[in-house]
Formats: sequence, C-alpha cells, structure tokens
Amino acid sequence: MTLWTVAGAGTLGFLVALECAARHYGFRGPLTNQSRELIFAPRSGPLLYAGLALTMVVLTWRQRLVAVSCAVGIDVVFFLVRLMVGGDLQFGNGALWVMLGCAVLGLVRRTGRERALLLKGTGLGLLLVNGHLTGDTWLLITSKTRPTVLDPYVATADHALGNPSWVVGRVVDASGPVGELLLHLVYGQLPLAAALMALYQLRNVAVERRFPRHHLVPTFLVIGLLGPAVYMLFPVVGPIFAYGTDGGAWATAHLWPHTPPPLSTPHPIPFDGITPRNCMPSLHTAWATTLFVHTREGSRLMRSVGAFWLVATLTATLGFGYHYGADLVAGVVFALTIEAGMRALGRGWDRSATLLVTHGAVVFAALLTAYRYLPTQLAGHPWLGGPLLLLAMASVVHHYVRTAKGWKATPPTARTRIAAPGTPGTPEAPEAPEAPGDAEPRLPGPRSGEPQTEPA
Repeated sequence: MTLWTVAGAGTLGFLVALECAARHYGFRGPLTNQSRELIFAPRSGPLLYAGLALTMVVLTWRQRLVAVSCAVGIDVVFFLVRLMVGGDLQFGNGALWVMLGCAVLGLVRRTGRERALLLKGTGLGLLLVNGHLTGDTWLLITSKTRPTVLDPYVATADHALGNPSWVVGRVVDASGPVGELLLHLVYGQLPLAAALMALYQLRNVAVERRFPRHHLVPTFLVIGLLGPAVYMLFPVVGPIFAYGTDGGAWATAHLWPHTPPPLSTPHPIPFDGITPRNCMPSLHTAWATTLFVHTREGSRLMRSVGAFWLVATLTATLGFGYHYGADLVAGVVFALTIEAGMRALGRGWDRSATLLVTHGAVVFAALLTAYRYLPTQLAGHPWLGGPLLLLAMASVVHHYVRTAKGWKATPPTARTRIAAPGTPGTPEAPEAPEAPGDAEPRLPGPRSGEPQTEPA
C-alpha cells in the first residue's frame, strides 16, 4: 500500500498544481470541473458511467446492481429537476455520486485488503474521469503558453516519409461520407474501446479479490499524463490548421490535402491562442498502439478488433489532417516505452526493463531532436531520412516484442524479489488456514521415511 499511497499523493499534488495553473490563465481546472459535475450538467455522461463500470469490477453482482440502481435513480431526479427549470438535459451525476460513495464506504466501513481493493477500484474510476478533464486543461494551457508553433519543422521532416497526411487525406476525401463517418466513429470512440478492453481484463477482480499485475488503464492514464508535457516542449497544431482551411487567417497557406508544402527553411510561426498544440507525439496513435498490444493476449476476435482499431485510428489521424506522419512514428515509440515501464512495474523491475525503457526514451528524444534540428537534411535525402526514421521506430518495436516474449516465458515470481512487500507486483503469500481448537502450537511430527524412536 505504500506505493499506492505515494502514487495517490503525487497525483493529487499534480492535480492541485494544474488547477492553480489553470486559474492563473483565467479558466477552471480539472478539480473544479469535476466538483461542479456533482450538481451541474456533466460534459460526458458515458465517460462517467465508464468510470463507474471500472469501480464496480471490485464489487459483487449484488453490489453492482445496487450501485447501478442508485446511479440511475439519482440521474432520474437530476433529469426531472433540469426538465422543470429548463436546464441542459445531461446525465452522469449519479455515476459520480456513487463512485464517491464507494470511496467513503471504503474508508469508513472496510478494513485491510477489502478497504484497499475498494479504494483502488474507486481510484481507477475517478482517474479515468479526471484524466479526461486533465487533458482538456492541459490543451488549454498549451494554447495560452505557446504563442508560436513548430509545424513547418515537422512538415519539412514529413517529406522524408512521403507526406503521408496529404496522401491519406486525399484518399479519405475520395472515400465519401460513409468512409469519413466510419473513421470519425472509430477515432471518437477510442476511449470506449479501451474501457471495454479494461473491463475484460478486470473481469475476475471481484472473484479473486485482487487486481492483475498489469492492465490497460494505468498505461492509458500515464500516456495522457506525460503526453501534454511533450506538447509544451514541441508545440504543433497539425496540417489541417497550419496548412488547411481550419487554420483560417493563421494558416501559412491553404494547401492541405491537395498540395504538399514546398521545401524551405523552417521557422516557428505564430498561431492563435485557442487551438491546442497537441500533435507531437500523437496520443491517439499511442493509445491505439497500447490497445493493440493488450488485445494480442485475447481471442482471435479481440485481436482482430485491436488491429482494426489501430489501422483505422492511424488512417483517421492522417486523413483528417490532425497529425503528420512524424507524429505517428513518435507516438508508437512513446507508447511502447511507457507500456514497457508500466509492465515492468507490475512484474518487478529488472535489467531487461531498464534496457528497453532506456532504448525507447533515447529513440524518442532522438526523433524529436531530428524533427527540430535536422528537418531540412531529412527532407533533402528522403531515401535515407525516411528509412532511418522508420528503422528507429522498428528497433523499439522489435526490442519490445523480444523482451515481452522473455517476460512471458519467465514466471513473475522470479522477477518480484526486489519488490517491497505490499507493493503492486509482489505476490502475496496465502494465509494458512487455522485449525479449529488449536490453542497451542503442535510439535512437528516425524518426517516421512525417518525412523521413529521411542523415548528411553
């Protein structure tokens, strides 16, 4: 529990700091927005119920029925009140109230492992909801603190990859409204797909009374936590804004998706104070990659769905002009590096994990450095620069696959010897059943095969 306590305190401190930063720029932060959703109309009712579903993985079926009934009942009351006063007819307040009720119940009425289990489940649900609000706050901060963007650098480096956003953008345009609608559904419902995958992975928590060593949710949350920090270092708005009609008067030219930008010496360009600088790396690519990795351990249908979601997400990010190809390359490396670290924390850190995470971090830093300081050289030698970028990404993919296979073949107990007792990933010794009536310890009997001697 020590590690979970430290992680919880660190998360709370981060949210408070983000709240203060948001207040400094004149808008509400994640804690305020989350608190308002107790009474006011929430922004995303389905997300709140997805968080409640994650919380309920620790409950029995009877407790789940009670929780859902309470949530729906509270929502009905809020809905009727809003209908009477003419407010927004949204739902989801009941789910948030029930999650907070589970947290209070865990603190007041539970003890020991049951308290820890209920608080972990509640924490996961609340983090899923608050992670979305935290991401929105981060995006607002990037637009306020980064008046210039580095799109010309990434667009120049993208020449080495064949300008994939322009190519896929024309393909999506040619697919018509049906193709665009399908891609929009896949792109927008990625959190729902992740929540369903997480529920599948956590389906046995209520029976086993423990969480698995590693599952999808922690990686998703860490990607969403660290990704916006990179946005601050490498602000990029995307081709549809920097080179398309969505950029309005701030766009350098209206070229996307039919005319790739001409090669020139890149330089930072000013942009408005509204559009998020959320392209480098592509977090949708990172999340879809993580979802793909986790579905590899499921059935054939699940593996097919994971592959489809990855391909469709990559197509949507490029085809809608939200990202450059260079963003996707960095997103894959970013995802596998974080996934490796989170998986290693669940199993116990070792040399192979250190090498893999170091490899991924070095390649990710090298990619960002190349995009920033060597874009002209990459674009000037596309038959060398493009393969080098893809080879760097492929090296991390290969290293991850090889290391993950080794981890799968090695029992987790052999990797958790360095973990402190009570931390995630540390196997807990089952409690020995106590024989009824054993008031005093018994002396051990003779071992099998040993001669029994009579007292002299």
